[in-house]
Amino acid sequence: MRIDLAGRTAVVTGSSQGIGLAIATGLAGAGARVVLTGRGQERLDGAAGVVRGTEPDADVLTVACDLATEEGAAELHEAVPATDILVNNLGIFGSRPPLDITDEEWRAYFDTNVLSAVRLIRRYLPGMTERGWGRVQNIASDSAIVIPAEMIHYGMSKTALLAVSRGFAKEAAGTGVTVNSVIAGPTHTGGVEDFVHELVGGDLPWDEAQRAFMRLHRPQSLLQRLIEPEEIAHLVVYLSSPQASATTGAAMRVDGGYIDSIVP
Repeated sequence: MRIDLAGRTAVVTGSSQGIGLAIATGLAGAGARVVLTGRGQERLDGAAGVVRGTEPDADVLTVACDLATEEGAAELHEAVPATDILVNNLGIFGSRPPLDITDEEWRAYFDTNVLSAVRLIRRYLPGMTERGWGRVQNIASDSAIVIPAEMIHYGMSKTALLAVSRGFAKEAAGTGVTVNSVIAGPTHTGGVEDFVHELVGGDLPWDEAQRAFMRLHRPQSLLQRLIEPEEIAHLVVYLSSPQASATTGAAMRVDGGYIDSIVP
């Protein structure tokens, strides 16, 4: 399948590293102009170098802002008033005993993982519908479906993101704009490596630690390994393409091992 996104602009939040950076690189490879966002300009400059190193002809813009805040969303929209593709990837995660999660932490997870997406959809969706074409994708998680006991505040935020995606898909019905969520299983990033070692012990070699984590904490996985960020990017690039014009309001899974846990 040949995907051509030439002439399209794509905003990818939380794209200075990990999944977001892989998504931005994939979209640039398909010809899109990509906008990288993050809080630190130095890290964004490094990320832009990674994209250009992989795709030498890439058109890359960086916008440093804190999208967990209303002010940050306004800064991004001022710098990039319109986009064809919006990928809400920004998110935080971490383990915490359920009864120890404070009100402040609950709010921080909701603001960062849910409201950051809602604010940007409110700003960019009207322009997409007016032009009759657009793609919105919210990067969710298997934790939205099978809530991990050690991170229920994270699971809550990703469940909410599924509702946000479905609701805005209905708002965009019949306009030529699609809104979808991507449910990613456990993914191999630097932050996840730290998380895995936190749960199974820091003394284990990485390959052994990864297998122990999947066996003990994510037994529903059909892959039985961590997903590579590029594998998520492949699905996002497809959903951003003209070929995915009939897919909207959907929750697309990378590693579908958790589907049996959904209650009809």
